[in-house]
Amino acid sequence: MNLRPIRTRLRIVAAIALLPVLALTACGSGDTSGTTPAGAQAPPASTDDPVGAVRKVDSVAALLPADVREAGTLRVGSSVGFPPGAYYPNGQDKPPAGQDIDIADAVAKVLGVKLERQYASFETILPALGSGKYDFGTGNFGVTTERLKTIDFVTYINDGQGFAVKTGNTALKKKVTDLTQLCGLTIGTGAGTTFEATLTARKGVCTKAGKKPYDVKVYSENGATLTALQQGRIDVVMSTINGLRHQAAQPASQTAFLGEYHRLDVGFAFKKGSPLTKAFQSAVNELIKDGTYARILKKWGTSASAIETSRINPPEHA
Repeated sequence: MNLRPIRTRLRIVAAIALLPVLALTACGSGDTSGTTPAGAQAPPASTDDPVGAVRKVDSVAALLPADVREAGTLRVGSSVGFPPGAYYPNGQDKPPAGQDIDIADAVAKVLGVKLERQYASFETILPALGSGKYDFGTGNFGVTTERLKTIDFVTYINDGQGFAVKTGNTALKKKVTDLTQLCGLTIGTGAGTTFEATLTARKGVCTKAGKKPYDVKVYSENGATLTALQQGRIDVVMSTINGLRHQAAQPASQTAFLGEYHRLDVGFAFKKGSPLTKAFQSAVNELIKDGTYARILKKWGTSASAIETSRINPPEHA
């Protein structure tokens, strides 16, 4: 009996099982379908607990509608994917952790309310806001012109779009500053994300430049995207700046970050006309003023994405 094919298959399976899953949470999709694989579970940069000392601020809480203050709870639709945004460090039967979790928890404490978290896939949260299923949503949602037509945002960080390749891949040797650099390549990204929207809207740039068009492959699960990259079925991944940076810092991921492409403000998402936005904006600004915000970002290694003040519905970055 020839054992070589069996051993080869076992090595492939083992290698895939150890792959950290691609972080697509910022403007893309979170994956709540399974436990976080080894390599994606890097601990925060600090064991600091900046949220623990946060207390209610009466003047900020007073901005909430009376019925919310009376109920004392808010329903949040949360997309949990991968660090540093939101992930399951100890499996899905344990609480999630991450920058988005800490900021949302801190805001709730300033407002004097409890959060009732309902975990959902990224692409389902924004449509559900209009129906009233959630009072607000988190998932590192990027503020775009298209989304502003139907969603209100309260910003809390500045992240955006970037690219990564498999370590050693020479298809792209430098920072991507123009999509024509991707002509002839196959790009993997998440379903329902700003990345998919950008790539689809700009797909004609290669033809106009007289080059072979790029191909876009969309994945609903983050693990499938990274597996496709490692197996050579895609050449490059488009995802969040902070997520790709974090991933590239984990040796097991075997990915290289190719720099920032387009910055986006990221915010809490609400149905259009929500009466909650002013209270949330004031709560974020309170956290910025008292230093809690800076401590949260330092904990998760995202200080470079800090904002100076929270805004309601800022225009998309040019």
